Amino acid sequence: MYKPVTCEFYDQLNVIIQRQIPTTIIYLEEQNSTIELNVKDYISSMTLENNEEFLQLKSKQKIRLDLVMYLNGKRYKQDD
Repeated sequence: MYKPVTCEFYDQLNVIIQRQIPTTIIYLEEQNSTIELNVKDYISSMTLENNEEFLQLKSKQKIRLDLVMYLNGKRYKQDD
């Protein structure tokens, strides 16, 4: 089940998108997973699908926002 992200995280994403900052994202493979994946890319936009928010990367990859652990070294996902 999708868990909404904090306003601080959302604001930081908007700045990154507007300024086109190269971004390193560490995220979970899926909900309740312990497998962390790492990608370096530009975020082109944020999208909403079925009441879930996603990062759309320049490479066309999509990452669900609530699975993001770290963004440019800063931790955003809190332990449940």
